[in-house]
Amino acid sequence: MNTKIWLSSPHMGGTELKYVHEAFDANWVAPLGPNVDGFEKDLEKFLHDDVKVAVLSAGTAALHLALIECGVGYGDEVICQSMTFSASANPIAYCGATPVFIDSEKDTWNMCPVALEEAVQDRISKGKKPKAVIVVHLYGMPAKMAEITAIADKYQIPVIEDAAEALGSTYKGKACGTFGRFGILSFNGNKIITTSGGGALVCHNQEDKDKAVFLSTQARDNAPHYQHSHIGYNYRMSNIVAGIGRGQMEVLNDRVEARRKMHDFYVGVFNNIEGVEVFTEPTEEFYSNHWLSAIVIDERITGKNREGLRLAFLEDNIESRPLWKPMHLQPVFAEAPYYGTDVAEKLFDDGLCLPSGSNLSDEDRIRIENVIKDFFQ
Repeated sequence: MNTKIWLSSPHMGGTELKYVHEAFDANWVAPLGPNVDGFEKDLEKFLHDDVKVAVLSAGTAALHLALIECGVGYGDEVICQSMTFSASANPIAYCGATPVFIDSEKDTWNMCPVALEEAVQDRISKGKKPKAVIVVHLYGMPAKMAEITAIADKYQIPVIEDAAEALGSTYKGKACGTFGRFGILSFNGNKIITTSGGGALVCHNQEDKDKAVFLSTQARDNAPHYQHSHIGYNYRMSNIVAGIGRGQMEVLNDRVEARRKMHDFYVGVFNNIEGVEVFTEPTEEFYSNHWLSAIVIDERITGKNREGLRLAFLEDNIESRPLWKPMHLQPVFAEAPYYGTDVAEKLFDDGLCLPSGSNLSDEDRIRIENVIKDFFQ
């Protein structure tokens, strides 16, 4: 059997072990230390905009803390993009709140501003003003942040950006993750850079960061004994893991460039295949890291569907994956309110994520192209 081609596998840069060894040599293996501080500073420098970053155990942990800092609690409602991974919505349930899901729009596949405002107005009319809006930059594609933040500001609702897939993406020249009150990053094994597992909370002031660090280290009060006045969490990133992150930051720009080249590769492959659309920025205001390249197949034109192509890839030991199943279609959220039409549903039915790793070889690309051409002939 051919060797496995993964959808998005980890890609080490070479200097990660240097930082890890420094942590071992100094015996800094706890959830604090020089690598934690250094990784946070590296991220702050990369994102610009005078942000403060707290590195944590996961992007999900960062989103949970963002909701807590926005005052979300039992019985509240939080607006959330429907087309996303479940980790965008699960922390709402952690808080005892209810998600209100919003459809996508066709340009970026992200939260539809029209459906967002409809939802906000309707929830307010029902006496349930949402406590926060969670918008996702899907597959690295920036959402329409100008429209979304304008609506949120109009109704005085804080925005939380799930930029877990969008490190290195920008909208109107500004880094994704820096538009809302909070931004969320992920360094999971399949992300554009990885710490094996981990995430970060992007804040706009030291007070919000300090509160996140306090809550993420079990909310221990300043006392000689263990005293707790708040519920805390074990969410802080370890110095070992942060060392991997410091090495990965040194190659982040290279990883973005490689992912964008994979997108260009697919544009070339599908250029002459009618009925297949490659997911691409709608205008020059949007700059995607193209964490995952994706396509939509129009079966009426091609006579083929995304499941057929997925199985053709699988037969050659190549991993591909349907787009995220919208949250409002998930059994666990079946009772949650939903606003919009069927854009997200159609994308799920017809869309496929393609192998996008920054470590794919020319031989891998030849295999991928051959499967595509054989399938659509």
